[in-house]
Amino acid sequence: MQQTDSWHLSKSVPITLIFGLLVQAGAIVWTVSMMMSDIEKNMRDIMVLEITVSELEDVVQSQQVSLARIDENIKAIRDAVEYMMDRQREEHTQQ
Repeated sequence: MQQTDSWHLSKSVPITLIFGLLVQAGAIVWTVSMMMSDIEKNMRDIMVLEITVSELEDVVQSQQVSLARIDENIKAIRDAVEYMMDRQREEHTQQ
């Protein structure tokens, strides 16, 4: 008596079980496919946002330089006004 170890499907396995397993496998493949698609879209969106953030950082740095210049100008104007007021007070006290 020779025993064969080949794989076989018993007739006692219901076709609905096989169909259910195939549907479940299809659903898993579809879910993974959708996840991969979403991950790819997120990666593209992140790249766009990185570029936008980089551009915003450049603009902010430029604004910081402009604000520093404005601040220096205000200080110079304040010093000039204070100097003129001091001179005017001196002239007023001399009279």
